[in-house]
Order: sequence, then C-alpha cells, then structure tokens
Amino acid sequence: MQQPESILKQYWGYDHFRPLQKEIIESILQGNDTMAILPTGGGKSICFQVPAMAKEGICIVISPLIALMKDQVENLKKRSIPALLIHSGMKRRDVIQTLKNATGNYFRFIYLSPERLETSLFKEYLPALNVNLIAVDEAHCISQWGYDFRPSYLRIAELRKELPGTPMLALTASATASVQKDICDKLGFSKPNIFRQSFERKNLSYSVFEVESKIPRLVEIINKVPGTGIVYCKSRKRTTDIANVLKLHSISADHYHAGLSAEERSSKQLDWISNKTRFMVCTNAFGMGIDKPEVRTVIHVDSPDCLENYYQEAGRAGRDGKRAYTVLLFDKKDIKDLELLHTNRYPSFEQIRKVYDALVNFLQIPVYSGEDKSFNFNFEKFVKNFKLQSTETLYALKAIEQDGWFEINEKSFTQSTILFTSNRMEIEQFQKTNPEHEKFISTVLRTHEGILDFPAFISETFLSKLMHISEEDLKKQIKAIASFGILQYLPQAMEPQLTFRKNRVLAEELSFDHHQYNKRREVFIGRVKNMIGYVQTAACRSVFINKYFGDDEAKPCGICDNCLNNKNKNLSQQEFREVSAMVLQLVAGSQQTIDTLVTKLDKINKQKLWTVINYLQSEKKIRLNAKGWLEVI
Repeated sequence: MQQPESILKQYWGYDHFRPLQKEIIESILQGNDTMAILPTGGGKSICFQVPAMAKEGICIVISPLIALMKDQVENLKKRSIPALLIHSGMKRRDVIQTLKNATGNYFRFIYLSPERLETSLFKEYLPALNVNLIAVDEAHCISQWGYDFRPSYLRIAELRKELPGTPMLALTASATASVQKDICDKLGFSKPNIFRQSFERKNLSYSVFEVESKIPRLVEIINKVPGTGIVYCKSRKRTTDIANVLKLHSISADHYHAGLSAEERSSKQLDWISNKTRFMVCTNAFGMGIDKPEVRTVIHVDSPDCLENYYQEAGRAGRDGKRAYTVLLFDKKDIKDLELLHTNRYPSFEQIRKVYDALVNFLQIPVYSGEDKSFNFNFEKFVKNFKLQSTETLYALKAIEQDGWFEINEKSFTQSTILFTSNRMEIEQFQKTNPEHEKFISTVLRTHEGILDFPAFISETFLSKLMHISEEDLKKQIKAIASFGILQYLPQAMEPQLTFRKNRVLAEELSFDHHQYNKRREVFIGRVKNMIGYVQTAACRSVFINKYFGDDEAKPCGICDNCLNNKNKNLSQQEFREVSAMVLQLVAGSQQTIDTLVTKLDKINKQKLWTVINYLQSEKKIRLNAKGWLEVI
C-alpha cells in the first residue's frame, strides 16, 4: 500500500499534511468509522481522497450539492485522478454508463447525491462496486437538530447494510456537540473516532458594528482594507442594488445569486477569483467550494440566522493565514427581525396543508398516485398561479419535504453534458463524411479529456467562443450531430425537479409529524438566540463562537473589536502618545506594511500596538494604500 505522504506529494504537490489530516487518514486506513470536524478551508477533501487512493477500489462520496461535486470531480481529473459523478439531472442511459464505468478498476471516486442511493439502478450495480470507503460530506444534513437537515441523508445508513466492514468518514465544518452525537447515531457509528479541530482562526479579526446606515460604513470598511472581499446580503435584489452603489464609489464590484444562469455564475466567479472583480456582493449561494485563499474581508450587511452559517461564510476570509477581517453590520430592526424569524420559517399546519393541496393540483397528480415520479417544478410560476406568499410557501414546502413526502433538487447547477456513443474510428469516419461538423468534434475532444469514456460537462458559451460562432448555432450543430447517433446531448436543466416519495393524498388526509416539527422549531429559536447573543456580546467574539461549538478551551483572540476595546481601556495616555509617535515616525520615514511595522516594534506589547494601529486607521491618521504600504494621511 502506498504511503499517504507519497500520495499527497505525487498528486497534490504538498510535503506535509495540515493539522489532524494525518490522524484522520490513519484512522480510516485502520478501518475505523471516523468523524472529522474541520473548519471551512481546513482541507476536508484530502481526508478521504488520500486514504481512498491508498487502497484498492473506489470511494463513494455523498454530497448534497451538485456544484460542489462537479468542482471536486474536475479538480481530481486535473490531478490525473479518474472520478465519476451521478446527479439528479442525468438521463437513465447516462447513469447506467457511469455505473458500468464504476465497476471497472480504473475510476477511483464516484460522487453521488444522497437521493441516488435508493434508486433501483444504483442498488443493481452496487454489488459489483469494489467500495473501499464511504465519505459523507456536509454530514450535519443528517441531523434534524442541525441547521440544514435533509431527509435524504437518512438513507445513508441503509448503505452500510450492503457494505458491511467498509469504513465511513463523516465530514462537516460546523456542528454543535448535540449534532455531532446525532450524526454518529444516525450513521450507525458504534465506536467512532472523532477528530475536531479548534474553531479558532487566529488570523481572523471579528467585528460587529451597530450603524444607522449600512452603506456608508460598508464603503468606509472596503476603502480601509486592501485586497479582495465578499459582501453577504439576504436577498437577490440587495446584491444588485449594493453592487451598483459600490460601483458608484469607484469600487470594482459585481453581484451573484442562485437566480443567475450557470454561465453567468461561472463568469462572475472566475472574474472574482482572477481579481478582475474586487468585491462580490452575494447571497449565501456564493462561496461553497471556492478556493481563494487571499480574501482579506468578508462583510455581512444582513445577519445570518445562525452561527453555523456565519462561521462558515466569515471563514472564507484569510485562508492564506494572513490577517483578515470579518465584519457584521446591524441595526435595531435586524434584531427584531431575527427574534420573529421563526414565525416565517415554521408556518402553521393549516398553511402547510394549503401549500400541499396547491402543489399536487399544480403538478396535476391524481389522488393515490405519484410515488417515485419526478416533475419539473417552477416555483415562481407555482406561487403566481395560486396567489401564494413566496417566503411562507418556500418554508411550507421545506417542512413537507423534511416530513418525507417529496424531494426537490437544486436549480441550474446541472450543466449540459455530452457522451460519445461511437468509438474513435467511427467518429473519424463521421468527420470525413460530414466535414461541416469536423471542427466541433475536434474542439470538444481536445478540450474535454475522457469524453469518449464517460459523460462530460460542457459549456456552450466556452465552446462557441472557441469556434467563433453563436451559442445558438453551436447548440443546433450539437443536436444535428446527436441525430446521427454519434453522441448523446443533455442540455442544461433550467428548472428543479420535484420527486414524490409517497402517493398523493387528499389535503385533509395529509399526515404530519407535529412533534418533530415543533421540536425543530424550538431548536431553531435557540440557534437564533445564540446568533443575537454573538451580535450583542461584550466578550471575545472568537471565544463566543468556540464555546457555541463545544470548545471551552479557547483563549481571547486579542484582535476582535471587543478584545481591542477592552485592551484600549488598559492603555495609559502616556503609552498611547509614545506608541503613536513611534508608529507615525516609522510610517512617514519608509515604506512599511503592517507586518513589517509590528516586527520593527517587537519590544512593544503586541496587543497595545494593535490597538494604536487600529485607532490611527479609524481616525484617518494613517491608511493602507493600493500597494499595501502604510502611509500618513
């Protein structure tokens, strides 16, 4: 068996593992059920990819998000590691071909959504798969007491009955002690090895500001801290409005939300990653799976509903280990909205029943039928046709889904796919007899490695630019080639799919687990109270977050707004004048970054020095210029 370190070096180019990665990998290689709680950016994927590469066979990776699975599969392919993906937008024949490929000895990973585990096709091919590991990503989704419960995750435990003795790894970035226990129980871990990294981010400065007007403070913060960043908002409209305001202040900004097409999202994301766009103003649809270590600022202009979400989103700053800032702006209305949030998130059973009745009529499902059938589902059209309130309807649907009646897959993350159904010799012959299609076939074969063996995601926009034709003409050409039976083409799904897990019943016959629903609401109210507690606390914010996740050993960070305010009280006027004079003298005398300034003044208490530097910046005595140098204003 190849050693984990040599695999890490060969495929990822790293000489050493990050903290806890080696211990997690060794636990898996010893055949133990393992749970890994690593913060955002902590290298969770390495924890299952390396041990899976060290063993014979294929690793099943279960994830709820098609976008994340797609990114990981593409990243593995770039490292010459063959991987497969099955998602809810694929045709039956493509799923069959993918599963056939998985039964060979070539592919090392197969990524699945949890809904796929119970399909007859998957069960048919499962005995032929030489599975060496089951990796459950976003494992908190299995817990009803977690912040993102998904009923489909409850089926994962059934997989263990088919694969006795196969170790399982549960991965999550944020889970409280009660959720951790629930994950282990639901996955059937008898003696789990639990590895939990501290939730401390020593380079991350947390701040919360109560403001009368958010936009002026937002602009001020962005102008104060150099580098790229993210601004999180709670609605799609606000992303557009705030991005436009930032542009008026000469700040390079763009907006992002799940309502954009896949091509738009991909283009905007690429511009931000390549620093063509400085700030991305977005909903929480942005950030999952994005690897950009040098983000200097994450700002929330609307408060998330729980610390799990806030910690994950804020944690996208400073993954390079250098100083970074995360800021939450709030006003009194935000606190009142949070306190009343449960009334929107947990509608009455009368409203739930009303939405169910409207849904089955909208989809035209006959009574006592519909089980295991899938339907295209346009939420906007549904709400408009039945004159329903959007937010209330959304959470009523979520409640019905969590009660096990149906499942809704995610929207628009299913990119177009192509699979060649002919061998290379037949394709070459087709090109000779159909020269008008030769350029497309050559282009797609050149740009999509492995497309002859398994379905590949394609971007019509990208290919049309390469071929210097319109996107519409490209799609016509692909369909024309498909009509010859040379390839199969599945255009991008523009609507989500809703799959019923039970037959339709009359609305008055709708059964519902009220006890569990009410308990989930109480847990939700508790999470919101903790979020409000974080906003209003006068204690160290890093310690507050750590205690929420069950780590009572964390020490005050010294760099959050509360720590700095507390230290400022202990700084005498004489000390403040002396340190200020030294800072101003050094900054005026030569080019200094904050790091070099701190190094040169290493004889001064570091926390007192940081207090002075932050004060001088906030009072506009000094500032960081576009090159990252400090200068006297």
